[in-house]
Amino acid sequence: MALKEVISEFRLYVCNEWISKIPSHRFRNFYYRKVMGFNIGKDCSIHMHCSFDCAKNLIIGTNSVINSRCRLDNRGTISIGENVSVSQEVIILTADHDVDAADFAGRSIGVRIDDYVWIGTRATILAGVTVGKGALIAAGAMVTKDVIPYTIVAGVPAKVIKMRREDLTYDTKYRRLFQ
Repeated sequence: MALKEVISEFRLYVCNEWISKIPSHRFRNFYYRKVMGFNIGKDCSIHMHCSFDCAKNLIIGTNSVINSRCRLDNRGTISIGENVSVSQEVIILTADHDVDAADFAGRSIGVRIDDYVWIGTRATILAGVTVGKGALIAAGAMVTKDVIPYTIVAGVPAKVIKMRREDLTYDTKYRRLFQ
């Protein structure tokens, strides 16, 4: 294993095992921006115990919140808009294996989450999905394909259950002390 690869793996280890457990948004965001190369907007918060699969490839817009214990598989790019609320224990995957490949080839396909999206606790979003503006992903949903703007989806696999209002103007800027 090359020295560069060892350093990269160590940086990721420090991020997931040490930095994510420090109860300071300011300190964690500093590390995420400067060491991991994440593009994190103003007034964003990534709460404690979140884990990442690589450095870079993470873009988060202004006022968005990633609650605790989320797994962000950012081997393919994860782009999160403004005023997005990602609830606890959400999993966003960007990498998988090609089921049609004889050699079990891996692949990375980015995920895009537009502004004003709300993702419920323990939802899972699979590689290649786009979640449209204002959509709501219910707790525990398994999102396997694109979600149309302003829809509410639930279930496994996620299906549209109703529409959400389109005049959303809220701020999701949210920080808890020691989170």
